[in-house]
Amino acid sequence: MLNLLRSELVLELKNELMQRLDLSEALPDAELLERIEETVFSHPSRTDLTAGEKEQLVKRIYHSFRGLDILQPLMDDPTITEIMINSHEEIFIERMGEVSAYEGQFESREKLEDIIQAIVGKVNRVVNELSPIVDARLKDGSRVNVVLPPIALKGPTMTIRKFPEKPLTMDDLIAKEALTEEAGRFLRRLVVAKYNIFIAGGTGSGKTTFLNALSGFIPPDERIITIEDSAELQIRTVPNLVRLETRNPNTEGRGEITMRDLIRSSLRMRPNRIIVGEVRGPEALDMLQAMNTGHDGSLSTGHANSCKDMLSRLETMVMSGANLPVEVVRQQIATAIDILIHLSRLRDRSRRVTEICEMVGVKNGQYVLNPLYKFVEEGESADGKVLGRLQATGNRLKRLEKWKMAGLPLGEESVS
Repeated sequence: MLNLLRSELVLELKNELMQRLDLSEALPDAELLERIEETVFSHPSRTDLTAGEKEQLVKRIYHSFRGLDILQPLMDDPTITEIMINSHEEIFIERMGEVSAYEGQFESREKLEDIIQAIVGKVNRVVNELSPIVDARLKDGSRVNVVLPPIALKGPTMTIRKFPEKPLTMDDLIAKEALTEEAGRFLRRLVVAKYNIFIAGGTGSGKTTFLNALSGFIPPDERIITIEDSAELQIRTVPNLVRLETRNPNTEGRGEITMRDLIRSSLRMRPNRIIVGEVRGPEALDMLQAMNTGHDGSLSTGHANSCKDMLSRLETMVMSGANLPVEVVRQQIATAIDILIHLSRLRDRSRRVTEICEMVGVKNGQYVLNPLYKFVEEGESADGKVLGRLQATGNRLKRLEKWKMAGLPLGEESVS
């Protein structure tokens, strides 16, 4: 059955099929599938194949015309979370947290290039030698990153981060032991009370998934604006939702719409909350200013190794686009962000909440954080699973204005 993925066999059958088809005519999917079946099942040279192998071959050829070619079965497999194409001959997949080589390959470099252009074209993106790096998305919301030669030395490179058809809820994350039920309840109250929350973590730690889960706590009568480089969030509990996405410049270098442009525009759209999928640069200043100008309850994410490290990175982002004294930047950050959450991917590949901290303010030029939860490791099981849980520090919230305004009872702000 593995031989069915050989490029020579697929290419031979495709060429045979294309000689029979009128390529100027747009065939319906059902008719194309029927033609492929006739070619595969009736040809005498295919008698050495079993019925199951022929069926797989039919799907493989059909996907090369209408789907994502060799990638389609991987996209249809719910256990696969990431697809890494290093070249048309080299594909790796992540399944259940483990990365392994995939035996299939594209029939040619040109076929991979065609798939890439089809993907980016559907979301009005451009990728070529002049602009060889692009972020895009698939119809199901999966995140796509493309890097072309001469930047990618092996050939066209594409990475697809898949997202579940049904977004994970906080209950799902609790069931997966990403955090405790107690911490989940506490975060729900913070979201309802409109605390500004920033989620930090490394690559693949689950920031977007966690942001999506937190958004499920937003009251359905609010107006939400989401801003992303490539739209990934799947917010389904808020009817009054506007989704905005950045746009790359065209081949003439015109028409670019940046995160900063979208954040500024969103302030004129009467949002109750603004959700910025991920901040990476100067747009951090605009996000902080939005949080400081009446858009309480806003959410965002960023790459960092800890809550404290995230603050340093935010400083760098803000100062890359504005000539401001560091003292002013720190005050902006301290007044805008109420809660910092840090996610980690542990050595057993599990994704956990490892810190929840409250931003207290700035004292003597340094941030003052109030740790509320910390992940405490308790060893390792025989099969290598990290044992431990997110534990309350016993500290109480210090910034209680929003808690009181939301009508939440005092005494329950303790997380002990």
